[in-house]
Amino acid sequence: MITRDRDFYKRFFTLTLTIALQNLITFSVNLAAYVMIGAYSETALAGVALVNQIQFLLQMIVGGACEAVVILASRAWGRRDLSPVAGIANVGMRFSLSVATLLFAAAFFFPHFTLTLLTDDPAVISEGMLYLRIVCFSYFFYAASAILLASLRSVETVRIGLWVSLTALAVNVVLNWCLIYGRLGFPRLGVEGAAIATVTARIVELLVITVYCRFFDRRLNLRLRDFLRKTPLASVKSFFKIGWPMMASGSTWGIAMGIQSSILGHMGQAAIAASSVSGTLFSMVSVVAYGSANGTSVLIGKTIGEGRIADVKSYAQTVQLLYLGIGLCTGMTIFLLRDVMLSFYSLTPETLALARRFMLVLSITSIGTSYQMPSLCGIVRGGGQTDFVLYNDLIFMWLIVLPISALSAFVWKLGPLVVFACLKSDQILKCFVAVVKVNRFRWIKKVEV
Repeated sequence: MITRDRDFYKRFFTLTLTIALQNLITFSVNLAAYVMIGAYSETALAGVALVNQIQFLLQMIVGGACEAVVILASRAWGRRDLSPVAGIANVGMRFSLSVATLLFAAAFFFPHFTLTLLTDDPAVISEGMLYLRIVCFSYFFYAASAILLASLRSVETVRIGLWVSLTALAVNVVLNWCLIYGRLGFPRLGVEGAAIATVTARIVELLVITVYCRFFDRRLNLRLRDFLRKTPLASVKSFFKIGWPMMASGSTWGIAMGIQSSILGHMGQAAIAASSVSGTLFSMVSVVAYGSANGTSVLIGKTIGEGRIADVKSYAQTVQLLYLGIGLCTGMTIFLLRDVMLSFYSLTPETLALARRFMLVLSITSIGTSYQMPSLCGIVRGGGQTDFVLYNDLIFMWLIVLPISALSAFVWKLGPLVVFACLKSDQILKCFVAVVKVNRFRWIKKVEV
C-alpha cells in the first residue's frame, strides 16, 4: 500500500536531496580534478584513475562501517535514547582508521607493486606513483570525516555534510588549478599538485566537521574524549554483529572494482581513460539514487526503532516506485549529457568514441542501479538484514560478472565495449532479486543497540 503520510515524503526528499547535493558537490571535486588532469595529460588521467581505485576500496570498506553506525544509531534515535551512539561511533572510528592505516602502508611503501596489479602500462604506472605517494595521506582524514558525518546523518543532521562538501570543492578546485598548471606563482607540479590539493581538501573537511561537532551540534554532542575512552563491550558486539556483512561486502566490492579496472586496464590506455570519464558522469548523475538509499536507511531504521512496523512496510512499497522514477531520470540525463561532458576533456578520438559508447551502456544500466541498490542497501539493510547484500554481491559479481568479463576480454577478445557491458550487467540482473526480496518483508529485524 502506498503511504499518504506527508511527513514521510517531506523527510524522505529532504534527506535524499540534501545527501544527493552533498555527493554531487563531492563528485564535482573529482570532475574538476579529472578535467584539469586530463587537459594536462591523458596518461596522467589514466594514472590518477587507477590510483583512485585504492581510494574507492577505502570508501567501500569505511562506507560499510558508516552504514553500521547509521543502522544502530538511527534505532536509538527512533527510541529517543542517544546514549549508545558515542560508543558506536567510537568503534566505527577505530575500525575505519585501522583500514586507512593498512591501505596507506600498501600505497606508500609499495606503490609500484600496487599499481602493477591494475595495469602493465609503464607510463601510466609512473604517473600513478607520483600521485599515490602523496594522496595516500588523505586516507586518514577521509576515514575520520566519514564516520563523523554518518553519526550526524543517523539523527537526521545532514546539512553539515553539504557545507563540508562545498568547502572541499572550493579548496580542491583552486589548489588543483594552481598546483597542476603552476598558476598564481605556485610551481607546476602536475599530478603531484593534484594529490596535494586532495590531501589539503580532506584536512579542511575534517576541521569543518570537528568545529561543527564541538560548537554547533546539539543532538549528539560528540567530543574528542568520546573517541579516546574505552569502548563498552556491548557497543563493540553490536557494531560488528550488524556491520561485518556490510564491511565484508564493501571489501569484496572494492576488490571487485579493482579487478574490473585491471581487466579494462590491460585493454589499453584508451579503455582506462574512457571508463574514468564515463564513470565520473555516472557518479555525478546517480547521486540522487545513492542519496535515496542513505535517506531510506535512516527512515526505515528510525521507524523500526519507534515500533511502527506497518508503516515500515508501507514506506518500503512507496519508495520502490520513487526509485524507478529516479532511475528513468538518471538514465535519460546520462544519455542527454554525454556529449556535453566529453566536450570538457582533451582526449584522443579513440578515447572519446569509446567513452561515448560506455556512457550509452550506463544510461541503460543506471535504471537498474537506481532501483536495486537503494532497495537492497537502503530498505533491506536499513531493516536489519545486513548480510543479504553480501551474499547477493558474491554470487553476482564473483560467480557471474567477473568470470564472463575476463573471458570476454582475454579469451574471446570481444573488445572494450562488450567487456564494459558485461561488467555492468549485474545492475540489471539484481533487480529481479531485489523486487522479490523487498516485498516479502522478511528483512525487518529487531536490532539490539
